[in-house]
Amino acid sequence: MRKWCLALVLTGVLTLCVLAGAVAVWLHTPIVTGRLVDLSIEPGVTARGVARQVADSGAQVNPDLLYWWFRWSGDSRRIKAGSYELLPGTTPISLVQKLVRGEEALRFVTLIEGWNIRQVRAALAAADQLKPDTANLPPDALMAQLGLPGQHAEGRFFPDTYTYAKGSSDVAVLQRAARAMDKHLAAAWSARRPDTPLKSPQELLVLASIVEKETGQAGERPLIASVFTNRLRTGMLLQTDPTVIYGLGDAFDGNLRKKDLLTDTPYNTYTRAGLPPTPIAMPSKAALMAAAQPAESSALYFVARGDGSSQFSNNLTEHNRAVAKYQLGR
Repeated sequence: MRKWCLALVLTGVLTLCVLAGAVAVWLHTPIVTGRLVDLSIEPGVTARGVARQVADSGAQVNPDLLYWWFRWSGDSRRIKAGSYELLPGTTPISLVQKLVRGEEALRFVTLIEGWNIRQVRAALAAADQLKPDTANLPPDALMAQLGLPGQHAEGRFFPDTYTYAKGSSDVAVLQRAARAMDKHLAAAWSARRPDTPLKSPQELLVLASIVEKETGQAGERPLIASVFTNRLRTGMLLQTDPTVIYGLGDAFDGNLRKKDLLTDTPYNTYTRAGLPPTPIAMPSKAALMAAAQPAESSALYFVARGDGSSQFSNNLTEHNRAVAKYQLGR
Protein backbone atom coordinates (compact mmCIF):
# COMPACT_ATOMS: atom_id res chain seq x y z
CA MET A 1 0.00 0.00 0.00
CA ARG A 2 2.79 2.34 0.91
CA LYS A 3 4.61 1.57 -2.33
CA TRP A 4 1.42 2.29 -4.26
CA CYS A 5 0.94 5.67 -2.51
CA LEU A 6 4.57 6.56 -3.06
CA ALA A 7 4.28 5.72 -6.73
CA LEU A 8 1.15 7.82 -6.99
CA VAL A 9 2.86 10.78 -5.36
CA LEU A 10 5.90 10.43 -7.59
CA THR A 11 3.65 10.24 -10.63
CA GLY A 12 1.84 13.40 -9.56
CA VAL A 13 5.09 15.24 -8.92
CA LEU A 14 6.45 14.13 -12.25
CA THR A 15 3.27 15.25 -14.00
CA LEU A 16 3.48 18.66 -12.32
CA CYS A 17 7.11 19.00 -13.33
CA VAL A 18 6.26 18.12 -16.90
CA LEU A 19 3.40 20.64 -16.91
CA ALA A 20 5.59 23.31 -15.34
CA GLY A 21 8.24 22.67 -17.92
CA ALA A 22 5.72 22.85 -20.72
CA VAL A 23 4.33 26.13 -19.37
CA ALA A 24 7.86 27.55 -19.07
CA VAL A 25 8.62 26.58 -22.65
CA TRP A 26 5.33 28.09 -23.86
CA LEU A 27 5.94 31.35 -22.01
CA HIS A 28 9.28 31.76 -23.78
CA THR A 29 8.12 30.60 -27.22
CA PRO A 30 7.71 33.41 -29.79
CA ILE A 31 4.10 33.98 -30.76
CA VAL A 32 5.06 36.46 -33.47
CA THR A 33 7.26 35.24 -36.30
CA GLY A 34 8.05 36.46 -39.76
CA ARG A 35 6.41 39.88 -39.70
CA LEU A 36 5.44 42.70 -37.37
CA VAL A 37 1.91 42.49 -35.92
CA ASP A 38 -0.21 45.59 -35.33
CA LEU A 39 -2.37 45.44 -32.21
CA SER A 40 -4.91 48.08 -31.22
CA ILE A 41 -6.61 47.84 -27.82
CA GLU A 42 -9.55 50.13 -27.19
CA PRO A 43 -10.33 51.39 -23.67
CA GLY A 44 -12.62 49.09 -21.69
CA VAL A 45 -11.67 45.85 -23.45
CA THR A 46 -11.49 42.90 -21.01
CA ALA A 47 -8.44 40.65 -20.61
CA ARG A 48 -10.24 37.92 -22.51
CA GLY A 49 -11.03 40.38 -25.29
CA VAL A 50 -7.39 41.45 -25.42
CA ALA A 51 -6.29 37.82 -25.74
CA ARG A 52 -8.73 37.36 -28.61
CA GLN A 53 -7.50 40.55 -30.33
CA VAL A 54 -3.89 39.36 -30.05
CA ALA A 55 -4.80 36.10 -31.81
CA ASP A 56 -6.97 37.84 -34.40
CA SER A 57 -4.20 40.33 -35.20
CA GLY A 58 -2.00 37.53 -36.49
CA ALA A 59 -0.08 36.30 -33.43
CA GLN A 60 0.28 32.51 -33.32
CA VAL A 61 -1.27 31.86 -29.93
CA ASN A 62 -4.28 30.16 -28.41
CA PRO A 63 -6.41 33.00 -26.99
CA ASP A 64 -7.70 30.86 -24.11
CA LEU A 65 -4.17 29.99 -22.99
CA LEU A 66 -3.13 33.62 -23.34
CA TYR A 67 -6.10 34.75 -21.27
CA TRP A 68 -5.22 32.35 -18.48
CA TRP A 69 -1.66 33.61 -18.59
CA PHE A 70 -2.98 37.16 -18.17
CA ARG A 71 -4.96 35.96 -15.15
CA TRP A 72 -2.19 33.82 -13.61
CA SER A 73 0.40 36.60 -13.99
CA GLY A 74 -1.81 38.95 -11.98
CA ASP A 75 -1.66 41.60 -14.70
CA SER A 76 -5.04 41.12 -16.34
CA ARG A 77 -6.38 44.39 -14.85
CA ARG A 78 -3.21 46.36 -15.60
CA ILE A 79 -3.25 46.04 -19.37
CA LYS A 80 -3.34 49.49 -20.98
CA ALA A 81 -5.30 50.49 -24.04
CA GLY A 82 -3.29 51.76 -26.97
CA SER A 83 -1.71 51.03 -30.32
CA TYR A 84 1.10 48.47 -30.20
CA GLU A 85 3.56 46.84 -32.55
CA LEU A 86 4.44 43.22 -31.74
CA LEU A 87 7.86 42.49 -33.18
CA PRO A 88 9.00 39.04 -34.34
CA GLY A 89 10.23 37.15 -31.29
CA THR A 90 7.49 38.47 -28.97
CA THR A 91 6.66 35.85 -26.32
CA PRO A 92 3.72 35.65 -23.90
CA ILE A 93 5.99 37.04 -21.16
CA SER A 94 7.27 39.98 -23.19
CA LEU A 95 3.75 40.65 -24.49
CA VAL A 96 2.34 41.10 -21.01
CA GLN A 97 5.25 43.36 -20.05
CA LYS A 98 4.65 45.54 -23.11
CA LEU A 99 0.90 45.81 -22.50
CA VAL A 100 1.27 46.55 -18.79
CA ARG A 101 3.92 49.20 -19.35
CA GLY A 102 1.89 50.74 -22.14
CA GLU A 103 4.82 50.63 -24.58
CA GLU A 104 2.84 51.85 -27.54
CA ALA A 105 4.12 52.07 -31.10
CA LEU A 106 5.33 55.65 -31.28
CA ARG A 107 5.87 57.92 -34.25
CA PHE A 108 7.18 61.47 -34.23
CA VAL A 109 6.65 64.72 -36.08
CA THR A 110 8.96 67.75 -35.94
CA LEU A 111 7.68 71.33 -36.07
CA ILE A 112 10.49 73.72 -37.09
CA GLU A 113 11.05 77.17 -35.59
CA GLY A 114 10.18 79.86 -38.11
CA TRP A 115 7.42 77.81 -39.75
CA ASN A 116 4.04 79.39 -40.34
CA ILE A 117 0.75 77.66 -39.65
CA ARG A 118 0.42 76.39 -43.23
CA GLN A 119 3.75 74.59 -42.92
CA VAL A 120 2.73 73.16 -39.55
CA ARG A 121 -0.49 71.74 -40.95
CA ALA A 122 1.32 70.33 -43.98
CA ALA A 123 3.77 68.51 -41.69
CA LEU A 124 0.92 67.05 -39.65
CA ALA A 125 -0.91 65.95 -42.78
CA ALA A 126 2.22 64.14 -43.97
CA ALA A 127 3.03 62.57 -40.57
CA ASP A 128 3.07 58.77 -40.51
CA GLN A 129 -0.01 57.11 -38.98
CA LEU A 130 -1.39 60.40 -37.59
CA LYS A 131 -5.14 60.92 -38.07
CA PRO A 132 -5.71 64.23 -39.93
CA ASP A 133 -8.81 65.17 -37.95
CA THR A 134 -8.17 68.92 -38.36
CA ALA A 135 -7.01 68.82 -41.98
CA ASN A 136 -10.15 70.39 -43.46
CA LEU A 137 -10.87 72.86 -40.67
CA PRO A 138 -10.41 76.58 -41.32
CA PRO A 139 -8.07 78.30 -38.80
CA ASP A 140 -10.85 79.63 -36.56
CA ALA A 141 -12.55 76.23 -36.39
CA LEU A 142 -9.17 74.61 -35.76
CA MET A 143 -8.53 76.78 -32.72
CA ALA A 144 -12.05 76.15 -31.42
CA GLN A 145 -11.44 72.39 -31.80
CA LEU A 146 -8.30 72.80 -29.67
CA GLY A 147 -10.22 74.61 -26.95
CA LEU A 148 -8.73 78.00 -27.92
CA PRO A 149 -11.67 79.82 -29.54
CA GLY A 150 -10.95 83.34 -30.71
CA GLN A 151 -7.16 82.94 -30.73
CA HIS A 152 -5.21 83.37 -33.94
CA ALA A 153 -3.50 80.16 -35.03
CA GLU A 154 -0.26 81.73 -36.20
CA GLY A 155 2.64 81.35 -33.79
CA ARG A 156 0.57 79.59 -31.14
CA PHE A 157 2.39 76.25 -31.36
CA PHE A 158 5.83 75.57 -29.94
CA PRO A 159 8.44 74.23 -32.38
CA ASP A 160 9.70 70.86 -31.15
CA THR A 161 9.64 67.14 -31.91
CA TYR A 162 6.45 65.46 -30.69
CA THR A 163 5.93 61.73 -30.31
CA TYR A 164 2.53 60.14 -30.67
CA ALA A 165 1.02 56.69 -30.66
CA LYS A 166 0.26 55.23 -34.05
CA GLY A 167 -3.31 56.12 -34.96
CA SER A 168 -3.46 59.17 -32.70
CA SER A 169 -5.28 62.34 -33.75
CA ASP A 170 -3.44 65.45 -34.87
CA VAL A 171 -5.63 67.28 -32.35
CA ALA A 172 -3.60 65.75 -29.52
CA VAL A 173 -0.29 66.85 -31.07
CA LEU A 174 -1.51 70.40 -31.62
CA GLN A 175 -2.87 70.62 -28.08
CA ARG A 176 0.52 69.59 -26.68
CA ALA A 177 2.28 72.10 -28.92
CA ALA A 178 -0.12 74.86 -27.83
CA ARG A 179 0.39 74.06 -24.14
CA ALA A 180 4.16 74.05 -24.67
CA MET A 181 4.03 77.50 -26.27
CA ASP A 182 1.88 78.84 -23.43
CA LYS A 183 4.43 77.50 -20.95
CA HIS A 184 7.49 78.98 -22.69
CA LEU A 185 5.74 82.27 -23.42
CA ALA A 186 4.72 82.65 -19.76
CA ALA A 187 8.30 81.94 -18.65
CA ALA A 188 9.71 84.51 -21.08
CA TRP A 189 7.13 87.13 -20.08
CA SER A 190 7.90 86.66 -16.39
CA ALA A 191 11.62 87.13 -17.18
CA ARG A 192 11.13 90.27 -19.31
CA ARG A 193 13.24 93.35 -18.70
CA PRO A 194 11.44 96.00 -16.63
CA ASP A 195 11.96 98.66 -19.31
CA THR A 196 10.48 96.66 -22.17
CA PRO A 197 8.06 98.57 -24.41
CA LEU A 198 6.02 95.40 -24.85
CA LYS A 199 2.66 95.58 -23.13
CA SER A 200 1.52 91.94 -23.10
CA PRO A 201 2.66 88.35 -23.65
CA GLN A 202 0.95 88.51 -27.06
CA GLU A 203 3.18 91.41 -28.11
CA LEU A 204 6.20 89.47 -26.91
CA LEU A 205 5.09 86.52 -29.03
CA VAL A 206 4.74 88.78 -32.09
CA LEU A 207 8.17 90.33 -31.61
CA ALA A 208 9.77 86.93 -31.01
CA SER A 209 8.32 85.65 -34.29
CA ILE A 210 9.94 88.58 -36.14
CA VAL A 211 13.26 87.94 -34.40
CA GLU A 212 13.05 84.28 -35.42
CA LYS A 213 12.52 85.15 -39.09
CA GLU A 214 15.23 87.82 -39.14
CA THR A 215 17.95 85.77 -37.43
CA GLY A 216 20.71 84.32 -39.58
CA GLN A 217 22.96 83.20 -36.75
CA ALA A 218 21.48 81.99 -33.47
CA GLY A 219 23.80 84.10 -31.32
CA GLU A 220 22.49 87.31 -32.90
CA ARG A 221 18.91 86.92 -31.67
CA PRO A 222 19.38 89.26 -28.64
CA LEU A 223 20.96 91.99 -30.84
CA ILE A 224 18.23 91.71 -33.46
CA ALA A 225 15.64 91.91 -30.69
CA SER A 226 17.48 94.98 -29.40
CA VAL A 227 17.14 96.75 -32.76
CA PHE A 228 13.37 96.25 -32.86
CA THR A 229 12.98 97.07 -29.17
CA ASN A 230 14.91 100.34 -29.65
CA ARG A 231 12.72 101.19 -32.64
CA LEU A 232 9.54 100.53 -30.66
CA ARG A 233 10.81 102.79 -27.87
CA THR A 234 11.55 105.68 -30.24
CA GLY A 235 8.46 105.25 -32.41
CA MET A 236 10.42 104.29 -35.53
CA LEU A 237 8.89 102.02 -38.11
CA LEU A 238 10.10 98.45 -37.71
CA GLN A 239 10.62 98.10 -41.49
CA THR A 240 11.17 94.34 -41.42
CA ASP A 241 10.80 92.40 -44.67
CA PRO A 242 9.46 89.13 -43.18
CA THR A 243 6.28 90.85 -42.01
CA VAL A 244 5.72 92.29 -45.49
CA ILE A 245 6.24 88.88 -47.04
CA TYR A 246 3.80 87.34 -44.56
CA GLY A 247 1.20 89.98 -45.46
CA LEU A 248 1.58 89.21 -49.17
CA GLY A 249 0.68 85.57 -48.53
CA ASP A 250 0.40 83.46 -51.67
CA ALA A 251 1.08 86.55 -53.81
CA PHE A 252 4.75 86.49 -52.77
CA ASP A 253 6.79 84.86 -55.53
CA GLY A 254 10.14 84.82 -53.75
CA ASN A 255 11.21 88.27 -54.92
CA LEU A 256 10.40 91.23 -52.67
CA ARG A 257 9.99 94.38 -54.78
CA LYS A 258 9.82 98.07 -53.92
CA LYS A 259 6.12 98.12 -54.80
CA ASP A 260 5.57 95.40 -52.18
CA LEU A 261 7.15 97.61 -49.54
CA LEU A 262 4.77 100.40 -50.51
CA THR A 263 1.64 98.24 -50.65
CA ASP A 264 -0.19 98.66 -47.38
CA THR A 265 -1.37 95.58 -45.46
CA PRO A 266 -1.86 95.04 -41.72
CA TYR A 267 1.58 93.35 -41.77
CA ASN A 268 3.50 95.99 -43.73
CA THR A 269 5.85 97.48 -41.15
CA TYR A 270 7.11 99.97 -43.75
CA THR A 271 3.69 101.63 -43.91
CA ARG A 272 2.37 100.97 -40.40
CA ALA A 273 3.90 101.76 -37.04
CA GLY A 274 4.33 99.31 -34.21
CA LEU A 275 4.01 95.55 -34.23
CA PRO A 276 1.87 93.62 -36.73
CA PRO A 277 -1.45 92.31 -35.41
CA THR A 278 -0.33 88.68 -35.00
CA PRO A 279 2.84 86.58 -34.99
CA ILE A 280 4.19 85.68 -38.42
CA ALA A 281 5.75 82.32 -37.49
CA MET A 282 6.55 79.97 -34.62
CA PRO A 283 9.34 81.42 -32.46
CA SER A 284 11.80 79.21 -30.62
CA LYS A 285 12.51 79.42 -26.90
CA ALA A 286 15.67 81.38 -27.71
CA ALA A 287 13.69 83.91 -29.76
CA LEU A 288 11.13 84.31 -26.95
CA MET A 289 13.88 84.98 -24.43
CA ALA A 290 15.64 87.38 -26.81
CA ALA A 291 12.42 89.38 -27.18
CA ALA A 292 12.01 89.41 -23.39
CA GLN A 293 15.67 90.18 -22.67
CA PRO A 294 17.19 91.94 -25.69
CA ALA A 295 20.85 92.86 -25.67
CA GLU A 296 21.72 96.28 -24.25
CA SER A 297 22.66 98.29 -27.31
CA SER A 298 21.88 101.47 -29.21
CA ALA A 299 21.58 99.68 -32.53
CA LEU A 300 18.73 100.80 -34.79
CA TYR A 301 19.74 99.09 -38.02
CA PHE A 302 21.24 95.86 -39.28
CA VAL A 303 22.12 94.49 -42.68
CA ALA A 304 23.09 91.00 -43.81
CA ARG A 305 26.79 90.51 -44.47
CA GLY A 306 26.16 87.66 -46.86
CA ASP A 307 27.63 84.94 -44.65
CA GLY A 308 24.61 84.49 -42.41
CA SER A 309 25.66 87.17 -39.93
CA SER A 310 24.55 90.81 -39.70
CA GLN A 311 26.25 94.19 -39.38
CA PHE A 312 24.60 96.35 -36.72
CA SER A 313 24.61 100.15 -36.78
CA ASN A 314 23.59 102.84 -34.32
CA ASN A 315 22.64 105.51 -36.87
CA LEU A 316 21.63 105.90 -40.49
CA THR A 317 25.07 107.07 -41.64
CA GLU A 318 26.72 103.92 -40.31
CA HIS A 319 23.95 101.82 -41.78
CA ASN A 320 24.30 103.36 -45.25
CA ARG A 321 28.03 102.58 -45.19
CA ALA A 322 27.25 98.99 -44.17
CA VAL A 323 24.67 98.65 -46.95
CA ALA A 324 27.17 99.99 -49.49
CA LYS A 325 29.81 97.54 -48.28
CA TYR A 326 27.77 94.36 -47.90
CA GLN A 327 24.81 94.82 -50.21
CA LEU A 328 26.01 97.07 -53.02
CA GLY A 329 29.57 95.76 -53.12
CA ARG A 330 31.24 99.17 -52.79
